Amino acid sequence: MVFLEDVYLGNTLQSWLIATGVLIAIFTFLKIIQKAAIYKLGKVAAVTDNQVDDLIVHMLGQTKFIILLAASAYVASSAIVLKPSIYALWQKAIVLILILQGGLWAGAGISFVLGRAVQKKMNQDTSSATTITFLGFVARLILWVIVLLLILDNLGVNITGLVAGLGIGGIAVALAVQNILGDLLASLSIVLDKPFVIGDMIVVDKLMGTIENIGLKTTRVRSIDGEELIFSNNDLLKSRIHNYKRMQERRIVFGFGVVYQTAEEKLTLINDIVKQVIQAREYVRFERVHFKEYGESALKYEAVYHVKGPDYRIYMDVQEAINLDIFRRFRKEGIEFAYPTRTVHLQSEGKEQELNRTV
Repeated sequence: MVFLEDVYLGNTLQSWLIATGVLIAIFTFLKIIQKAAIYKLGKVAAVTDNQVDDLIVHMLGQTKFIILLAASAYVASSAIVLKPSIYALWQKAIVLILILQGGLWAGAGISFVLGRAVQKKMNQDTSSATTITFLGFVARLILWVIVLLLILDNLGVNITGLVAGLGIGGIAVALAVQNILGDLLASLSIVLDKPFVIGDMIVVDKLMGTIENIGLKTTRVRSIDGEELIFSNNDLLKSRIHNYKRMQERRIVFGFGVVYQTAEEKLTLINDIVKQVIQAREYVRFERVHFKEYGESALKYEAVYHVKGPDYRIYMDVQEAINLDIFRRFRKEGIEFAYPTRTVHLQSEGKEQELNRTV
């Protein structure tokens, strides 16, 4: 056929058709191989504890259409003759595609490895999980900076001059975004120093809640009432933080008063009653109970005990149970709690009258 000998862009139509056929055949073959490998290895990975096959399946899934097409086109291009200038551009394009695909593979590998590490650590050590998550972000950021520099280098950009220019310009940018940079550095400090981690209950300026997320700029806390509290990382580190999750036990000091009319033997009995009530409870370690002082309208006692563990709900349950038990025992023994009262003595025509008032 004569028309197959027609020349287009320096190659015969026959050469172009052969190159196109080779491209389609190789691309189809590579796509079939990719899908078959993902399917077969996926079945193997599902029944083995080996993480390598899971990683391979994950990375194969990140192999993009463009890299398969570029590989097919590169092989197919051997069937035609390209001008030196076009061939040089073609090679550059192939290299850029390979760099991008390499970045995707590396990023997928980092995400897979660190993701598995976070899953293992989340139920054991939330602080380590937080650190791994942050390090994963830093690793991916560094990876794509390297990918960008490689792309610019292959495009003929002077990387040395660019980096030097960025160093000078970076100072001006840093001054303009110093608040953002402050939060980023605070985030790094939180991850490395670990004053708190995800899941910790903290109190900041009378606001209480549980850490839900530690981001690059903000930390999100779920309050006891249910609303989400958002703190700037920099401001958060400047505040006084009470971390209740790390308490080994909670020390409780509470006081109460009884009326001045209480008999002496009852006053002595009060210490034993309070001690018995506290010691009868689980998760509690008794410390002391004392007749502390004479108040304006009450004989004041002070008791101290410890609740084992940081759980706030257990603490409240224990405190409620102790308060109710003390109330029942006092009522049984005829011991009366005091409340604010004032006695006023009136002198009238040689007679003294007494007037009691409840304040």
